[in-house]
Amino acid sequence: MKRDYLPRVLDTLLEERLDAAGAVLIAGPKWCGKTTTAEQQAKSVLKLQDPDKTKGYLATAETKPSLLLKGANPRLIDEWQMAPVLWDAVRNAVDERDEDGLFILTGSTTVDDSIIMHSGTGRISRMVMYPMSLYESNESNGKIPLNELFNNPNYDIDGIVSELSVEGLVFAACRGGWPSSIRKKTEKAKLFVAQNYIANICDSDASTVDGVKRSSERVKAVLQSYARNISTLATDKTILDDVSSNHMDISEPTLASYLNALERLFVIEDVQAWCPSIRSATVIRASKKKGFTDPSIAVAALALSPDILLQDFNTFGFIFESLCFRDLKVYSSAMGGRVSYYHDRYGLEADCVLHLSDGRYALIEFKLGTSGIEEGAKHLLELKQLIQKANTEKRAKLREPDLLIVITGGEMAYTRKDGVKIIPIGCLRD
Repeated sequence: MKRDYLPRVLDTLLEERLDAAGAVLIAGPKWCGKTTTAEQQAKSVLKLQDPDKTKGYLATAETKPSLLLKGANPRLIDEWQMAPVLWDAVRNAVDERDEDGLFILTGSTTVDDSIIMHSGTGRISRMVMYPMSLYESNESNGKIPLNELFNNPNYDIDGIVSELSVEGLVFAACRGGWPSSIRKKTEKAKLFVAQNYIANICDSDASTVDGVKRSSERVKAVLQSYARNISTLATDKTILDDVSSNHMDISEPTLASYLNALERLFVIEDVQAWCPSIRSATVIRASKKKGFTDPSIAVAALALSPDILLQDFNTFGFIFESLCFRDLKVYSSAMGGRVSYYHDRYGLEADCVLHLSDGRYALIEFKLGTSGIEEGAKHLLELKQLIQKANTEKRAKLREPDLLIVITGGEMAYTRKDGVKIIPIGCLRD
């Protein structure tokens, strides 16, 4: 491992994938650390964004892309989407050589499948990387491993304490999980990274992602509206109405184009609804919950600061939920984790449903302060009882939740008498 490298949860997963697949794709937002992580295990590197060599690389890709694949393996091809033909070249090389661990691809945008000949299924393993979790940035003490909670029913969390203060939590959310921000010397410099990220998205990336020219002011307006509605079930029409207040000529198709570009750049990432057959499907709210890949994007889009949020915990509650989603995605990645939420028209909800690839899952509520813990636990227990009732009445055959968790911004971890686990975000790890 190279000097000064901050270990990532993805390190082990990448190593495992290289042992099992011919090539691995690491996708995710710009600046989240994909290249640096890949370089820890790569034996040779091709950086398509090298300004001194880009033109030559692209010309070679047009004429004989296999030449760019020559080098010690695993060979890292950074920002491969700049020359999409390399995808099929890699897939073909994996087929011909029939070896594992040949290539690592990194990409900050998704690519239109129509411009590649084959999906790469079975040859290229895909994984998504997020900005750093609190454990990776050394702000969570990691005393409560998520995998232990699932694998060991008797795992004792009582009395474990988080050293992360509320002030530290707010600052971490505003700064975000960008690796470069961790290394900055001043707080102002640390916060500037997310602001600079937003500027790059608005001024350049939103247009270059697919070659469609987009107004930087409109991109900014869309991001601001999304940020105002973060962690809510606001519809795209709400976003349209919001943006239209200053850009009256924006249409639904145009907004859809902007949102698609931001999704392809891994800037926005909505949370899907969990729709089990517990009650009639007509009472399930199946719209997506608005989200970003990192909470600092919302903070920067709204020009907020740690000082402002420390005086407005209502707003920070939504930012806190976004941070928790990011960390849970990171921590559960090795277990095939995916997240959703549950909310029906009777008001019963679970802020997060964390599903593992083997079918196990946890119902989770996010409560910034201790005052909301009782309400959160009540929601989780009601939902569990509803599942049990549906199974008893044979209206459903659902697995009961393996864990009920309230994640807080507080200090102390403990298990309630009803089995609900109260866990500070500053204690979690993978």
